[in-house]
Amino acid sequence: MTGAGVLPLDKPEGPTSHDMVAQARRALKERRVGHTGTLDPFASGLLLLCIGRATRLAEYLTGLDKTYEAVARLGIATDSEDRDGAVISESDGWKGFDEAAVEAALVGFSGVVHQVPPQFSAKKVGGEAMYLKARRGERVELEARQVHIHGIELLEMDLPDVRFRVRCSSGTYVRSLARDIGESLGVGAHLTYLRRTAVGAFPVQGALSPDELEDPARVAAAWIDPLAALAHLPRFEVDAQAAGDLRHGRRVPAPEAGSEDLGPVAVAHGADLVAVGRISGGVLNPSKVFPDD
Repeated sequence: MTGAGVLPLDKPEGPTSHDMVAQARRALKERRVGHTGTLDPFASGLLLLCIGRATRLAEYLTGLDKTYEAVARLGIATDSEDRDGAVISESDGWKGFDEAAVEAALVGFSGVVHQVPPQFSAKKVGGEAMYLKARRGERVELEARQVHIHGIELLEMDLPDVRFRVRCSSGTYVRSLARDIGESLGVGAHLTYLRRTAVGAFPVQGALSPDELEDPARVAAAWIDPLAALAHLPRFEVDAQAAGDLRHGRRVPAPEAGSEDLGPVAVAHGADLVAVGRISGGVLNPSKVFPDD
């Protein structure tokens, strides 16, 4: 497999995100493969794999909003905040809940939320992943950080299990959201199921299964070219002369774009991604350039 692009992969429960990257490297015979947002081993769903030179696009995809379907089990809190952890508290207070009470608790987490990351996470403290410290029984006091819950809705309630959908900013821990929902209801909770159903505008529907990485026809059908992968960025069209200059790292005039800095822009010549850059003062400055295949 040659070229650059993005592949949507439907990760099953069990393997790590790194396992999926390793499998893609073998199947595609391409060393340069990366992903744009880790899924816990017990979680399933959409991983966007960046292939070949498209690994350089990962930073523009990692920050996209994520959508999940999840199940929180009320009344049991675990140290890892998911089903794999040790039970740290139990309550049967959930037996008196009705749908209105649970829905109100969920809605209470809409908008800007200050969330304390889980003790069992890949977040690094002092250069070491938190989960390594947690496995040794060490507890680190972590500061709450701001995340954005764009939407949260109750899908099904079969107490003590509550199924919900959430669309949230990158960096949100759904495990910790389940923990906080349980705490807001006064009974504790942990996550028993998590599936990522979308990254930005990319849905899990139509994503490859790991086995389909071996099928060239399925890979070709699912392939997202670099320009399409950056559809969420403002697009700036250039002619052949400007495309050549940009690919050699030279700045080009962009008077029609105005003087306002729009942030990163995807620079296109026809159907090709030429560069990602910034426009400032009527000049387009390339940040990353992509050769003409």
